[in-house]
Amino acid sequence: MNPSRLPRIGRLSPLALASAALAGCMTVGPDYGLPKDSDFAREQTRAAMLDNHGSNAVASNQAAVEGEWWKLYDDPRLDTLVEQALQSNTELRVAAGRLEQAQARYAEANSAGELETGVKASVARGRISSESLLQPEPLPIFNFAQGDISLSYQLDLFGKLRRGAESAKASAESVQAVGDLARISVAAAVVGAYAEICHGNHELDVASHSLQIQEHSRDVAVRLQAAGRGTPVDVARADSQVATLQAALPPLRARTQAAGYELAVLLGLPPDQTPAQVMQCGKAPEMKQAIPVGDGAALLRRRPDVRRAERELASATAKVGVATAELYPDIRLGASFGANGLLDDFGKSVTQEWSVGPLISWTLPGEGAHARVAMAQAGTKVALAEFDHVVLEALRETQTVLDRYVEDLRREAALRTARDRAAEAAAAERRLYQAGRRPYLSSLDAERTLAGADTALAGAEAQVSQDQIRLFLALGGGWHTSAAVKTAAVGAH
Repeated sequence: MNPSRLPRIGRLSPLALASAALAGCMTVGPDYGLPKDSDFAREQTRAAMLDNHGSNAVASNQAAVEGEWWKLYDDPRLDTLVEQALQSNTELRVAAGRLEQAQARYAEANSAGELETGVKASVARGRISSESLLQPEPLPIFNFAQGDISLSYQLDLFGKLRRGAESAKASAESVQAVGDLARISVAAAVVGAYAEICHGNHELDVASHSLQIQEHSRDVAVRLQAAGRGTPVDVARADSQVATLQAALPPLRARTQAAGYELAVLLGLPPDQTPAQVMQCGKAPEMKQAIPVGDGAALLRRRPDVRRAERELASATAKVGVATAELYPDIRLGASFGANGLLDDFGKSVTQEWSVGPLISWTLPGEGAHARVAMAQAGTKVALAEFDHVVLEALRETQTVLDRYVEDLRREAALRTARDRAAEAAAAERRLYQAGRRPYLSSLDAERTLAGADTALAGAEAQVSQDQIRLFLALGGGWHTSAAVKTAAVGAH
């Protein structure tokens, strides 16, 4: 080797090393893409179930799912309750805090490759050990000063930092999807509790009316017995029917009160502070139109739980790259400038010090490092299986709720017909009794039949309301994408 060339090589070493490192940059680990063999991909290419659902057109149509679906009820009081819950609900406040944490973690991971700057300064008075300098006599006391400015930049040669940022971003988007799921759950719970209160009050009125009719029937049985035209058995049977109807009232009152307590907590209030006007609601909101269910292909992209599972899969895939990059060396470019010495000489050339150069650290990978890669790869398999499970459960839930809603609509229609016919029969019996052509007991029996039909219809109406709420929840309606973290659309990869 020519000795004259050594200084030139020395002068070019940092730059040459940096250039060579940057030229050899690569990102290890798999690039994320939605697996083509996932259930999500298969369902997107297969005929979507909602499009081919043979449901009654009165139940649903293919219009786009409404974001604020509760406004389809056209009930201003309900709109106010939902908006208050979305502002004050404690679960949503927790979800918002967790989203802020996830965003902060992403910001931290995203800034890992930035230039790092450090500053140190100290002043002290003391004595240096004379023996450490091989001096026989003690050294005098001096004033010392030290100052240092350092710069450091980590070369992300193998994509460890980039993969880490990818994983953190996907995790933040997953947390955002959880927040969206919390929003639609809270909205559905508010609508459900409000409808439960209204239906509960209505069912309580119907049950009270049935009780009044039965009490009247019992009074008639008592009078007939006193007149010698009835028997103690008739009176006992009437008493039993009255007691049975009386026993139906406490559960209805308790159910309505429980719904009121639930609504208050959803609004961020103590359980006993449900608005009085809400507790007096006697008519539940009704949907005058078919429910818009959208197209089946958009269902899975819209549901927050599916988006959460897909983002978890993306995060797990990026972690494979992080674990793989740890098999390779870490290289930092650093520089430091400062001074160290006596306070009186601080800043003079005799105290100045500096250094520039790369720092390479590499722990030769052993079984543990390779095991971490294998563990990360297994994590992607788990995440994919969970993603597939969520997709299939979403399809099952939506199909089940939609079918149940259709059948409950049919049941409600049949019970409404039965109630209308019972009302016609009761009116006819009433006219015949008033004309003296039918006994009073016949009219009373017709009234009891009408009351029973009203009770059955009230229960069916309450069930249809709950079906509607569950259907909107299954369809994933009621969330709005936050501008803070832009969630990647599922299936767009």
